[in-house]
Amino acid sequence: MTEQNDTKAKAGAIIVPVTLFEQNCTIIWDEPSKKAVVIDPGGDVPKILDAIKQTGVTVEKIWLTHGHIDHVGGAAELRDALNVPIEGPHVADKFLLDNVVASGARFGMTGGRDFTPDRWLDEGDSVSIGGLQFDVLHCPGHSPGSVVFFNNDLRFAHVGDVLFAGSVGRTDLPGGSHATLINSILTKLLPLGDDVGFICGHGAGSSIGQERMTNPFITGEM
Repeated sequence: MTEQNDTKAKAGAIIVPVTLFEQNCTIIWDEPSKKAVVIDPGGDVPKILDAIKQTGVTVEKIWLTHGHIDHVGGAAELRDALNVPIEGPHVADKFLLDNVVASGARFGMTGGRDFTPDRWLDEGDSVSIGGLQFDVLHCPGHSPGSVVFFNNDLRFAHVGDVLFAGSVGRTDLPGGSHATLINSILTKLLPLGDDVGFICGHGAGSSIGQERMTNPFITGEM
């Protein structure tokens, strides 16, 4: 579990790696109120609950970047445990949320449940926790319903599996499209600004500027 605190002392975040895919389940909170959101609880719910307890925050929402099993496998269980709403992803990923159990079975992951979020998200929507507000960007390509959460004040984004440090999301799964993914990155993420840092779904985070300069999947398209 790794912890990050924003330099402006407005927000904090911890990353809790979950499942055999080492997915970055992320807890972000508004520092003044300690109100928090869990992003992409892919599984290992007891581990997530323990991290919440250790951090001393009050989780009020669950946000989902997309519908793949390693990001949503524990969502229904965590919703029941905390009695909080699930927001996201885009409705284009409904076919994935309708098949959580079947998808988990292919990887030997048990305990997941098919579910419907309390709120689907779309381009132009916003989500909030405490005093923090995030714009929603619909960024299909890795999955049809992938979304990114961007906070302009903090110059920070959670990009799910759309973009990685040195790579991009895989596009060989149902509904994936490499051309669509690259278009999402070029038209939605790069314009956010080089100073924007991000947490992604797997591995270390990065910044938009770093990826613009060095990510081979991006530099070859510019």
